Amino acid sequence: MILGDSSSGKSDLALRLIDRGAQLVADDYTEIRRDNDNLLADAPLTIRGRIEVRGLGIVALPHVDGVPITLAVRLCRDVERMPERATKAFAGVAIRVLTLDPRPASAPLIVEYALRYDLP
Repeated sequence: MILGDSSSGKSDLALRLIDRGAQLVADDYTEIRRDNDNLLADAPLTIRGRIEVRGLGIVALPHVDGVPITLAVRLCRDVERMPERATKAFAGVAIRVLTLDPRPASAPLIVEYALRYDLP
């Protein structure tokens, strides 16, 4: 789950992750539901399978629903070099939060490493 202000680079980072094999759940707004101790993400019907691509407009892409949320990526331009592990509660479920500058080319790799190796 990517969090950030308007025009902070959420869709751009999502597109770079999709290019590396990730799957689109939702762009702009995501429905979150709790299932026991897990959070699941779904796309609202009105925007299902669509993402805004700056300079092109709305683009249709394959999407998935019912995806477990295990990491929240908070976009920010001022990032600590060696951050402590952080969590935030969503619907009463603690989710890891990675603060990330989305501009560097390595941003999608950092997200993948955080997911793969349970970092930070």
